[in-house]
Amino acid sequence: MAKSITSAKKLQQTAILFPTDLGQKASKDISGAMNSVLADVFALYLKTKNFHWHVSGPHFRDYHLMLDDHGEELFAMTDPIAERVRKLGGTTLRSIGHIAKLQSISDNDADFVEPSDMLAELCQDNVRLTERMRVAHDICDKYNDTATASLIEEWIDQTEQRAWFLFEAGRKVDSSGH
Repeated sequence: MAKSITSAKKLQQTAILFPTDLGQKASKDISGAMNSVLADVFALYLKTKNFHWHVSGPHFRDYHLMLDDHGEELFAMTDPIAERVRKLGGTTLRSIGHIAKLQSISDNDADFVEPSDMLAELCQDNVRLTERMRVAHDICDKYNDTATASLIEEWIDQTEQRAWFLFEAGRKVDSSGH
């Protein structure tokens, strides 16, 4: 009995290295890249919800619903990203402060933002997130991590679709009716 307690205490004090054929360096590099992606996903999620809550004007209903859908998509990415990092033996984000250190997407704390500016800013932020995911994908390719890469591929498609919707919704009407 004393031996099992001693063994359990040793396990509590050792780093967790889950069995993976990718190796420790791959785990560190991929986890780092995915934590950066996760920080941007959280930053973009909060900005999207901010704009969802504060949008106004003649297209309120359409924009409000679209931004709510986009927020749900972004939030749905967070747990799979964090769990993938843990499956690789890494640790993931622990706080808002940790997110702030890693995010590349800027916050928007303005009291008022024009709806067209909201859409344009979110469009560019989704493009930025796509760029960040492509970098992470390249790191996955370097280590032959097909599981993480395949998740990223789906998220890139979703992110490109959000950018497309935001771009099209923010376009000005021209004389051709488009």
